[in-house]
This record gives sequence, structure tokens and C-alpha cells, in this order.
Amino acid sequence: MRVTMQMRVRVRMRMRRQMRSRWRNLILVARGLALVGGLAAGPVRAQSQSADVGKILGSYAKAEGGGGKLGKVVTLRLDGTVTEINGKAPANVSDVKAAGGGGAAANAAARGSGDGSSGSAGPGASAATYTFETKLPNRYYSEMLAGDKGWIEAFNGKSAWRENARGEIGTLVGPDGLQMEAAARFYNTRLLNPKKNRLVVTYVGNAQVRGRDAVELEVTSPAGAKRQVFFDAQTHLIVKETALVGGVQQEIVYDDYRAVDGVQVPYQIALRRGADDFKIVVNRAAINERVGERTFDFPKKAQVVLPDLKELFLKIDGNQKAIDKMKENYAGTKVETTFEYEGNGKPKPPEVKESTFFYLDGTEVSTLVKKDGKVLSEEEQKKEQARVLKEIEMLQKEAEKKEKKDEKAEEKGKDPEGDEEVSMETFLRACQFVNPRRERFRGADVLVFDFEPNVEFKPHTLMEKIITKLGGVIWIDEKALDVARLDAFFVGDVKIAGGLLANVEKGTRIILEQEFVNNEVWLPTYQEVHVDVKFLMVKGIRADESTRYSDYQKFNVNAIQTIGKPKGVEDAPASKPADTPKPQ
Repeated sequence: MRVTMQMRVRVRMRMRRQMRSRWRNLILVARGLALVGGLAAGPVRAQSQSADVGKILGSYAKAEGGGGKLGKVVTLRLDGTVTEINGKAPANVSDVKAAGGGGAAANAAARGSGDGSSGSAGPGASAATYTFETKLPNRYYSEMLAGDKGWIEAFNGKSAWRENARGEIGTLVGPDGLQMEAAARFYNTRLLNPKKNRLVVTYVGNAQVRGRDAVELEVTSPAGAKRQVFFDAQTHLIVKETALVGGVQQEIVYDDYRAVDGVQVPYQIALRRGADDFKIVVNRAAINERVGERTFDFPKKAQVVLPDLKELFLKIDGNQKAIDKMKENYAGTKVETTFEYEGNGKPKPPEVKESTFFYLDGTEVSTLVKKDGKVLSEEEQKKEQARVLKEIEMLQKEAEKKEKKDEKAEEKGKDPEGDEEVSMETFLRACQFVNPRRERFRGADVLVFDFEPNVEFKPHTLMEKIITKLGGVIWIDEKALDVARLDAFFVGDVKIAGGLLANVEKGTRIILEQEFVNNEVWLPTYQEVHVDVKFLMVKGIRADESTRYSDYQKFNVNAIQTIGKPKGVEDAPASKPADTPKPQ
């Protein structure tokens, strides 16, 4: 089925009316996605994989030890020695440290092994080492202690991070972070039940790997990250993988498989990472050994003490009116690209819309100027302008109504915001905040922390139930009192009316990025939404939408009253496509 433009507009309009504040996008995620449950949807086509894919994956699972054994793998750890780096024996880690080296090679050892943390090589290690760990449902850790060639990378279920050979640590965002998350999903699912795990697996064809016949499949994550996987035609085991991981091209060739607790594990690994080649011999492999959460978390040495979040959030909330007022000085251009998917997971041709926009009372008001590269006809322009004027009138009436309501509440000594469905206090109680750190984002110093559901919070309403399913990462500019970036997603399914009406599926997410414009206010540069909803247990919508904002210009919204239509519709460079680079 195809989601109509009117359906999308209706959802976006309701979302904007209910949540004007950019900070409240955390709650907008939950509220907006819940509203999707009210849409009518056509039947979902049955997802069908080719017979080749099903047969290949079945043979692979059997060769690995059987689906039953694979399905019981909760953790996997490989400890190895790096025997070659670019064709040469690596320098001893102890020699590297004595020479003043450090970074990932030295710092990983300092993490210790408490609570299951890694750190397989200490100061006296005799060779470069490699450690690889996974843990259900989606934890991932990769560590190379090899002097100036080393790194540590991880995904902790909420955020991805990397420590380079110089000891610099940072959160991975944009495609880099999504690739790391995709790697975590791939290694933990072990290609069992790809449909359930929202992986799209397609047949590519026959191939050769080190002179042996192989079959190539492509595995695509829900966020679009792709991995090429090659299966040996004789053994049916994976012999090679290629993928971008954290923005770095990787090629891994596996050999010398041995059984560990009934599951086949490779004991020789050839890893090409960027321009570097590593040969690794696995010394020890362990399945279902205890691996603590600290292993995957942001390093403690880089964490900071969180400020009083209640006080910070209250300040941000209180500053929102000033932020909304500053936004009204700007107009810009945006390009929205929407992909919907067939039942087999393949995307349909995208719909691309280009609009000009400005802000009114904190709400983005957009005027469509192009659709799929074509300028609107004169008649379509008239209809669009009439729609925008009607929207402006409605927003102004709502603002007046809210102002009167707030005045009455204040007269009675009540909190004007007290009637909102979900307060910031509810968000604070419903979520836990972990891994705090300070980083640079778009030239500004920001406070970054992960958030996850608070298992002790007991929801009483649908909205509270939705909030308790949210996890993710947030970047806050404490000086400007605004959100610079947000990556929020559902850590579990959200059933509406017990799933009979709708089921918002795990992984549904929204990503928002802003930039500090004219040293005055944070304005959006990028938004990405992945929606996966099933209706009435048999119908569904899966769609991805990205929006890029650009061409910000000064604009006074008061001019609307005199010219009868939003300034910027004619003046903004409607024909110029947005050229904001994809966030890194």
C-alpha cells in the first residue's frame, strides 16, 4: 500500500500542533508515532524471500551447529593475537608504550576486567591483540591493540562510540553510528529469522573467495546499512564479509573453523580495515560467558558528572518561548525525501518535495514549491498558498486560545503547562540517564548522555507507556539551553489497544540535528524518521523520511499581517536544492 500525501500531512500537522517546542521532540516522537495508529492502511503484501536465500541461510545455520544452538548464543568473545600488520610482525605493545605511545593500545588495558570489561593486553603484552565481543540483543565491541594502528569501537544499545589510536574518544553520529548499530544487529542475530529481526537479505550471485566457490548475499539493516556476506559453496559457512563500519570500509575473511560448545567459530581472521591489513590468530573463543554491560559503555575516564537534570530541563523549558521568538526571524528551504517499502522490503521510488518555510509560534509553516523535481503549476500554487494561509490563521487562533487558557490558569494559581499530556517531570521519572560526556558538536561544546527506560516507573496512560519504551542519545547545549541533536528510538514494541488497533514496532526512530545560526539560535539542519507500524494485526506501514534544511535567511513574521501571505514563499530560492551535507 502507499501512504498518501494527505495522510502524511495530517500526521505531521497533528504532531506540530501538539508539540511546538524543539526540545519536546522527545515526546513528539512518542506522540506522533502513536497518532499514526489512527490512519487507515492497505494490506501488507506477504514478504517473500527467494528460494535461493532461504536455502543458503538454512544450510548456513545447519553448518554452524543448527538453529537451536545458534538461537541460544547470548554472548560471544574472541581473544586473538595479531601476527601481521601490513605484511610485517607488529611491534610489542610494551615497546609502543615505552616509546610514548598510547591511545587505544594503552587505554584499553586500563579499562581492566572488572564487570566483564575488556582489556586483554596489559603493559607487558608480547604482541598486538584483538578482542571481539557481542551480547544479545544488540551489544558490540571491537578492540585492536596495535600501537598507532589500534582502535576501540562499540555499540551499547543506545549509542555508538570510538576511541582512536591517539586516545581520542567520541560518539559516532549519522551514517557512522547507524553502521555500527547495524554491525551489532548482524552479529547478534546470526542471520536467524531475518524478517523478525528486520533484516532484508537478497541474493547477489556466485563469487570466488581465495580461489574457492562461494555464494554472495546482501544484508540490509532497517536504517539502510548494507553488508556483503559470502558463504563457502562446500562448507556453507561464512568465509568473507565486506561493509562500512563506523565510516571505515572493512573486509573480513574467515578460516580454520572449530566447534565451541557445538557452534562453529573461526580461528583465523584476515581483516582489511581502510588501507591496513591485519592477520589474526584466535587464541580463545567463549560462548555464553558472562560479559558485563560496562564492556560496551562509553569509557568511564571520559564520562562527567551529570548536572541537576531537573533544573536543566526546567531552564530549557523556560527558555523555549525566547527560542521560538528568535526562530520567527528566519526562513529557509527544505527538501523531504520519503521512501516506502514493498512487502519484500525493497524500497519504492522515492517521493521528493521541496518547500520554503518559516516559523510561527515555534511551529514550522511550509509552502510546497516543487514535487519530484517539478515546479508546481499556477493552479497548484494558488491552492498551496490558500492552504498555508488557512494554517496560519488556525495557528494564530490556537495561540490566542492557549494564551487565554494560560492566563486563567495563572489567575487560579495553577501551572499553565499543567494540563499537558506528558510533562518533563514525567520524562525524568520514566527514563534513566547514563554515560554522560562532554563533546564538540557543530563547533559547540555540548553535554551528551544516553537515556533508557526506567524499569521502576509504572505508566498509567498510553503516552506514559510510550515514553517508557524510548531509548537513545541526546546532545544539549547548556549555554544556549537547547537541544543540538537527538536520536530516539523504541527499544520495544508499543501495542495500542493490546495490539488490535496498532503495533508500533521496535526500532521505530527519529533523528534530529540542528546548527547554531548567527551565534543566536539552534535551527534544524537534518531530520530522519523511520516508521514501522502494523495495523489490525495484518496491515502495516514501513517508511523512511529524511529532511534537509538549508538557505536560512532573516525574516520577520509580522510581515504576514500586511502582505496577506508568508514572506519568503516568493523571495526564498525555491528552485535551489538544499545542499546541506549529510551529517557525519
